[in-house]
Amino acid sequence: MTQSVRLTPLHSTRRHITRLLAAVAVSGFAIVPSAFAQATVKVGSVLSVTGPASFLGDPEDKTLKLYVDKINAAGGVAGKKIELVVYDDGGDANKARTFATRLIEDDKVVAMVGGSTTGTTMAMIPVFEEAQIPFISLAGAIEIIEPVRKYVFKTPHTDKMACEKIFENIKQRGFTKAALISGTDGFGSSMRAQCVKVAPTYGVQIVTEETYGPRDSDMTAQLTKIKGTAGIQAVVNPGFGQGPAIVTRNYAQLGLSSTPLYQSHGVASKSFIDLAGPAAEGVRLPAAALLVGDKLPDGDPQKKVVVDYKKTYEDSTKQPVSTFGGHGYDGLFILVEAMKRANSTDPKKIRDEIEKTKGFVGTGGIVTMSPTDHLGLDLSAFRMLEVKSGDWTLLPSGS
Repeated sequence: MTQSVRLTPLHSTRRHITRLLAAVAVSGFAIVPSAFAQATVKVGSVLSVTGPASFLGDPEDKTLKLYVDKINAAGGVAGKKIELVVYDDGGDANKARTFATRLIEDDKVVAMVGGSTTGTTMAMIPVFEEAQIPFISLAGAIEIIEPVRKYVFKTPHTDKMACEKIFENIKQRGFTKAALISGTDGFGSSMRAQCVKVAPTYGVQIVTEETYGPRDSDMTAQLTKIKGTAGIQAVVNPGFGQGPAIVTRNYAQLGLSSTPLYQSHGVASKSFIDLAGPAAEGVRLPAAALLVGDKLPDGDPQKKVVVDYKKTYEDSTKQPVSTFGGHGYDGLFILVEAMKRANSTDPKKIRDEIEKTKGFVGTGGIVTMSPTDHLGLDLSAFRMLEVKSGDWTLLPSGS
């Protein structure tokens, strides 16, 4: 069940009940929680359901609600139904922090699955760390889990891993010089820094760099500068949201399509292809197996999970699946499995079991966590994809 965040006036009946309970308390009798309260466990979520990051938060929200209902219909967790409390931060980090505090102080959640963006996640981390409530983030930047924080985990591949996968592919193609055009948002800035660090490891030189803001609607000027730089063999675009689609369209308009363009896993959804249109043809990016589930070999351990999730999500929402909803699926079930193993709703016991997650097959990969690794994925969890004929295709290894 999902708890509404809308606050309603106190009705007279409720006031009457409150006075009766107070009288009982004064007379020396204990006030026993309702059977409903005893039979539920509260899990919180703060997501960017609306606003500029809604393409992340909306599928996450739909996924969590869909699967909480399924879990509850099957009997819940350890005999308790999950009560999901969701707040929409609209992509605002300050709102996210306020809602995080409300989840702890007012809603009394035992765990949190959410945080659609790096910015909102980083704003909430101190709140959950101080309260010692496990927090499974759905955002991308490596800084969320490095350095390791005791109560913070995440499900998406990191921006560092994305850079490694991209430059691995650039090296395989024999290229040694690249340009960066990065978003200035939290994710874009973090991934840009990681790519600058990673590139030399693969023998790639970053020849020139440009940036764009989250509200920019045209990147022609920045791309014209890149076009005028001699020796560029590939262009990498760390970013998420509409920015990368605009970059992709402007890229084609300037006649740059003969130079390979790489995007990040921050645009791993059909909406990117729809926004970029024909200009997306040939774009490569690292992403989870979810986008190409039906193209995986039958022996792939992820195939059943991603195909089943895709069918369930699309049948329910009538919308194409995205890796972002998949991050929510992974976070929820990592939490549920941890609660089952702990056989407890104690946040500290749940935290310990999340950290012991081993061999969990999710939409993002096979997860094995440890006290020094609160992500639990390696580079093999990423697949290199290319847009062909308006759809994702799985590139063979080494191509």
